[in-house]
Amino acid sequence: MNIIIRKYTDNDIEGMIAVWNEVVEDGVAFPQEECLTVETGAEFFAAQTYCGVAEDTDNGEIVGMYILHPNNVGRCGHICNASYAVKSSLRGMHIGERLVTDCMEQGRAAGFKILQFNAVVRTNYSARHLYEKLGFVKLGVIPKGFLLKNGNYEDIVPYYHEL
Repeated sequence: MNIIIRKYTDNDIEGMIAVWNEVVEDGVAFPQEECLTVETGAEFFAAQTYCGVAEDTDNGEIVGMYILHPNNVGRCGHICNASYAVKSSLRGMHIGERLVTDCMEQGRAAGFKILQFNAVVRTNYSARHLYEKLGFVKLGVIPKGFLLKNGNYEDIVPYYHEL
């Protein structure tokens, strides 16, 4: 397997949707409840400041992706936000780390000063470990801030990193 991280193209949309929807359907990390279709996915990805994909160049498969966009507007417009997804069968292979690192570079290139994660689910230990390894600062805990797919509420942990 030979993984590269690059900017998405329209040819990647179906692969991106497959990876994205897998996380949405799991119901334990993304706030979205509705899966993307080809039409809604193309529109959603086009609306982002930047989308990056992890491609296995051995077979052309999209195995991970991220979206980068402003976290707010106006006087807080220098803060960006991002979401990451990696194909479940390939998690633990440092693809997420490469996506986050690339995202930080792209955020800086787009003029953002801070990358903030508003709602990292407390039990998403692998993501939290990665963010802390990369120097993200934990801001606290919001009790019961995330509705899990099973109907229970879980705490969320906001993080930030100066770019």
